[in-house]
Amino acid sequence: MAKPPFASPLSPPIRSLSLLSLLSLLLLLNLSSFKSLADSHFEGFDADEEDESFESLHFSDLRSPPLTQSESPPPSPPLTQSEPEDVPAPDLKPIRDSDLPTPSQDPLKPSSTSFDFWDEDEFEGLPVVEQPSESVGVSRDAAGPSDPTPDVKPAASTDKPTSRSYTVEIACLSFLVMFGINFFTGKRENENIALAWATKFATKDSIFEKNFSLLGVGEGDDSPLLLKEGQTVFKFYASGRRFCQGLLATMELKSRHDLISRMYNLIVPCRDEITFEVYMNDDAMDDVIFAVAKKKAAKGMQKEVRDLQRFAGLLSPPGGRKWVADELAVISESKEVAGDLITEAVLDQVLGDKAFEKFGKGFISMHFSDQHSAAHKKMLLFKFALPDANHMADMTRLVALIPYYIDLVGRYKLSSQARTKTEAARSKALQEAYKELHNARQEAIQKKKAEKKRMLEEAEAKLSAESLRKREAKERARQMKKAMPKMKMTRAH
Repeated sequence: MAKPPFASPLSPPIRSLSLLSLLSLLLLLNLSSFKSLADSHFEGFDADEEDESFESLHFSDLRSPPLTQSESPPPSPPLTQSEPEDVPAPDLKPIRDSDLPTPSQDPLKPSSTSFDFWDEDEFEGLPVVEQPSESVGVSRDAAGPSDPTPDVKPAASTDKPTSRSYTVEIACLSFLVMFGINFFTGKRENENIALAWATKFATKDSIFEKNFSLLGVGEGDDSPLLLKEGQTVFKFYASGRRFCQGLLATMELKSRHDLISRMYNLIVPCRDEITFEVYMNDDAMDDVIFAVAKKKAAKGMQKEVRDLQRFAGLLSPPGGRKWVADELAVISESKEVAGDLITEAVLDQVLGDKAFEKFGKGFISMHFSDQHSAAHKKMLLFKFALPDANHMADMTRLVALIPYYIDLVGRYKLSSQARTKTEAARSKALQEAYKELHNARQEAIQKKKAEKKRMLEEAEAKLSAESLRKREAKERARQMKKAMPKMKMTRAH
């Protein structure tokens, strides 16, 4: 096989020598670059200068500073946010021998060997020296006038005081003041209305003084006319008249003393009312059930009042005669009673069309019955609205109806036909009432029996088997004895 023309046997050694020379060259280059980098960190420093400066230093020239507390600077005050910290510049003034304390002034001077490497700026290497309390106190007294502590001004507060709101307290206090003022003023208004009514109708030469022999709640001339039962309720009593046992007038006024009620009455208005209850004698009043009221109130009375619901009904206006005003309705047991009690005088004075528009503004209702559910069965009821204290004379004709109807009802007698009808209705009502009472009693008895039976069953459930057997035997013997024929025993002579 033929070899290439340029190949020789010395070619491998030549290659190895060239590689070694290349590696050595690279190593020299790396060493030179590393040396240049190291020299760059120490530029400007000369070894000879360092040796000379080090030899020029003498450790004997270093002196220790005074260690007594009298010459030590006072502690710096705490820094606040308002005063930025001022860092004092270090004092580079050299220490002189004249400034150093003498041995008599500094008895506790430490040895110089412990301050060989003490640095003034760093304060490192200082030994801890404990001094007795007496020397500390003396040094403080001596340093007091020479080194006064600086006054530290407190930092000014940047927060402004917030003003507190007293709106709720002012509102509550104002409401209480208004409530108190309204209480006394409203109380006085109600008292003035009651006194104005009593002055008009219960004093000398008044309607009640002429028709009753005794006025007021007590006996004697000094007895009070009115009895106050509350801030809104006043009562007046009169007695000593034929056909009746007495009269009780009750004034129910608005709650003017209550601020909340007064505000409510502005939205839902109401009126002051007075009610007259006339207690008739049993032998003076016949079987009469009669009522007159405004149409809306009359319908409610006919449904709610028991005697009107059971015995009476709404009457239509009769033809051919004068009748009450269109705003009023009549409830009666019979037309005869209604026609006899609504007289021409009453229509002309109050209940007629023309008179009612002028004098009947305060009329609410009147109700006569011998079947009242109260303690007094035979009673006349009148209900009127009270005017204010300055217009009390407007209800004079309404008050005049009371003595008029006392005499009219006391003298009134039913016809035989009307009496028969009323007696039949009352006997029927009495039977119904008796049935209702009997049914109520039977229900009570049945309820009592059921309760007793339930209790016996519960007691039997708690008994033992032997007790039940004895009880059953006893009950069986009782039943057998009851089933046996009865025998009559006679004695032989």
